[in-house]
Amino acid sequence: MKENLPKHIAIIMDGNGRWAKQRNKPRVFGHREGISVVKKVIDYCSKRGIKYLTLFAFSSENWNRPQSEVKALMGFLKSYLVSEVDWLIDLQVCFKVIGDINKLPDDVREVVVMAMEKTKHLKKMVLNLALSYGGKDEILRAVKKIYSDMQESGKNINDIDEAYFASFLDTAGQPEPDLLIRTSGEYRISNFLLWQIAYTELYFTQTLWPDFTVEELEKAIQDYMRRERRFGKV
Repeated sequence: MKENLPKHIAIIMDGNGRWAKQRNKPRVFGHREGISVVKKVIDYCSKRGIKYLTLFAFSSENWNRPQSEVKALMGFLKSYLVSEVDWLIDLQVCFKVIGDINKLPDDVREVVVMAMEKTKHLKKMVLNLALSYGGKDEILRAVKKIYSDMQESGKNINDIDEAYFASFLDTAGQPEPDLLIRTSGEYRISNFLLWQIAYTELYFTQTLWPDFTVEELEKAIQDYMRRERRFGKV
């Protein structure tokens, strides 16, 4: 019998700062350590047959963090994409970004666009990186796009249904997440994929992100496959 694998896994990668604090290190030390986990998770999901992976890397609220931390995170992102884009190509991973990339520093945005362009034709897996992302912001941006589309196309209010609305979200054309994992022991969604996770299965773990392993990822996948999804039906 074919495994009931989730097609789309979303992960809130939380706990880098606390992991560093436990070791009397600056927060950026935890972020740097967390990057190695990101690579392992991408590699595992690609080989496991997961078709879509969405990672919450930097929220729209994270801009309010100390500028030194924001600058370090942007630097990590830029260097990671420059060094790993060929690796993503080898894995046949299509790299996409969800969020308002116009708020990214110019040099970082250029690298992000480069990585998306170089991998846009790849089909094995889609990797969505949520950057400058907030679920409420995404919905508001979608509403503005819908308003413009209705002005141009002549559609009226009755033409708006779920499919039409979803086509203006950052994840347009992708299936909604089957499984959402959050690390670090927090039990909240934190403004992530608010529209898309209406019927997503949730999995919370106490593990801080730098300690998260592919074995624990597989444990979450196995837990998901044991669940019965009814989508509001009996």
